[in-house]
Amino acid sequence: MSGDKKWDPSQDSMMQTMGYVRMIELDQAAGRAVVEFEAKVNQCHSGNVVQGGFVTGWIDNAMATAAMAQANFEKVAMSLELKISFFRTANPGPVIAEGWVERAGGRITFAEGLLRTPDGEIIAKGTSTLSMKPIKR
Repeated sequence: MSGDKKWDPSQDSMMQTMGYVRMIELDQAAGRAVVEFEAKVNQCHSGNVVQGGFVTGWIDNAMATAAMAQANFEKVAMSLELKISFFRTANPGPVIAEGWVERAGGRITFAEGLLRTPDGEIIAKGTSTLSMKPIKR
């Protein structure tokens, strides 16, 4: 992040709740982020199936991080529209969220993303329309 403060997701309580593990890749120029999360049993409902809101949140996080990285972390990404398609269940264990900027304008960014197992099996895919707002410091 630019400025005096650098955001550390491992110290953010919301990211801890989401099961943040680490940033695998962050490519500012390409507008790409790859983030590892740990799906926990307490994020599940019947039969150890991760609740869909966590799956959505993981993909949303990767897409927004990619968009903010491309904007040099001088803008915050606010979701205008978010669509997630679920292909299979997510279960306890590591998951990888990937997000990338498909097209960026001055105030609106279109991003895409997915959630996969460490072996590459796709759990869900998503698209997002983001309003990029300057960060007020």
